[in-house]
Amino acid sequence: MVSAGSLSASLGHLTQAGPILLFALIAAQRLSELRLAKHNQTIALAQGGRLIHEPHYWMFIVLHTGWLLAWLIEAWMRGAQLQALWPMWLMGLVVATGLRYWAIASLGARWNTRIIVFDGLAPVRAGPYAYLTHPNYVAVAIELACVPLIFGAWWTALICSGLNAALLLGLRIPTETRAIQNAAEASADKRPAPDCDVDSGDSDSDSDD
Repeated sequence: MVSAGSLSASLGHLTQAGPILLFALIAAQRLSELRLAKHNQTIALAQGGRLIHEPHYWMFIVLHTGWLLAWLIEAWMRGAQLQALWPMWLMGLVVATGLRYWAIASLGARWNTRIIVFDGLAPVRAGPYAYLTHPNYVAVAIELACVPLIFGAWWTALICSGLNAALLLGLRIPTETRAIQNAAEASADKRPAPDCDVDSGDSDSDSDD
């Protein structure tokens, strides 16, 4: 018969192992996503996609790697214990993960961690993209906050969330928006002139939207 003391000790060991298990799960998830992104990039470039130069891309790699290590270290420094509101933060993580993979599934081979555009190909408006402009970014923002807070690593949650917001709003989203606009303009420039007798000054005939 298992005593209450031994059961409590077992639960304590499981709780202390929680950060390691979650760390391993997220690390494996990130690596699989990077492999998928590389695979999709190869397909996209072969089909005429254009890879947009992002001099700031390395900052996201540093941020996400640092976040993964930082919350684990901070959690252990705080005793590797679940916090009182951990079910709420865990639910946030589950929702964020579901939203991210919904976005990945909706984009299919067009999903990537890099910015790749196709001239003349309309943006995807299916799945979560019917409701949100950047559902994947929303999911990542929720995850960056919720994972550390499960174990009370609030410094990591606060700092990394702030840095992520600064990179997204200040660099990534503006770069992505310009790339999409340039792709639309390039498509319009390549469009042949209408074969009809109309005034050449009729700009509406070449309207892209």
